[in-house]
Amino acid sequence: MRARHKRINRPKIVVTAATITLAAAVVIALPQANAANTEAVDPAAAPTETLRSKASIPGTAWAEDPQTGQVVVTADSTVKGDKWNTLMSTVGSIGTNKVRVQRAPGKFTLFAEGGDAIFSGNSRCSLGFNVTTNAGAPAILTAGHCVTAARRWSLTQGGTPIATARQSRFPGNGDFALLTYDNPATRPPSAVDTGGGRIVQIRRAAAATVNQRVFRMGSTTGLRNGRVTALGATVNYPEGTVTGLIQTTVCAEPGDSGGSLFTQDGSAIGLTSGGSGDCRSGGVTFFQPVTTALTAVGAKISGT
Repeated sequence: MRARHKRINRPKIVVTAATITLAAAVVIALPQANAANTEAVDPAAAPTETLRSKASIPGTAWAEDPQTGQVVVTADSTVKGDKWNTLMSTVGSIGTNKVRVQRAPGKFTLFAEGGDAIFSGNSRCSLGFNVTTNAGAPAILTAGHCVTAARRWSLTQGGTPIATARQSRFPGNGDFALLTYDNPATRPPSAVDTGGGRIVQIRRAAAATVNQRVFRMGSTTGLRNGRVTALGATVNYPEGTVTGLIQTTVCAEPGDSGGSLFTQDGSAIGLTSGGSGDCRSGGVTFFQPVTTALTAVGAKISGT
């Protein structure tokens, strides 16, 4: 069911998320036949470097498990046939003591649509956090994939544009964008609207930590929470590879793209990039770290 959010008379952006359709992950053991027929790799090479060079297959993602030190590779339902064989051959060449593979039904996808949204032509996305540029201009931080084909954004479909995309990154080392408000006198609140007339004041930007409890706000599924499971994740979307992401257990669905990931005490943590699953069965989601995005675009959380 689509979450309904109370509209309040203040400039805001509700972040929409790039969503993944992932169900319960199943650990896959490497068949002995594959292990016996793998190509040799440089034993000094890092597992992630070998995966990047030999198995950057759309529908795969990987990050280090901080508890075991292994690299965990997740493969969605599109990884099959020759793609699956290539992946398993690469994993076998690295060694199952260093890498393990898990299967995820569904497909890693990016979405840009939703309820409280910003619009540009036929595109719709949501706002993550209000920020201030180093030059003092009011601006919006959201997902980079939202603005790949659009620069001017409004608060209503076909409405007057209120913000312009100035910088963006996607794919590559991040998924973030900076939109500046067209009216330099705009004073947008540094807050996340969590529905029901409630808000969380955003006071600072902070780096995520493994096992940290976090909250996500999205225009489709509203307020959700979960735990950070890994940092520095690489995701191979059909649209391209993105590195340096936060991996979590927080569910998301189409329309949650660009949404804010934050803590209860008001720290801005991330912007929803993509993932798999839904908010009935759960899933895996990936987020752009806010701290690295702010540094890249030259901005800070409004009011700090």
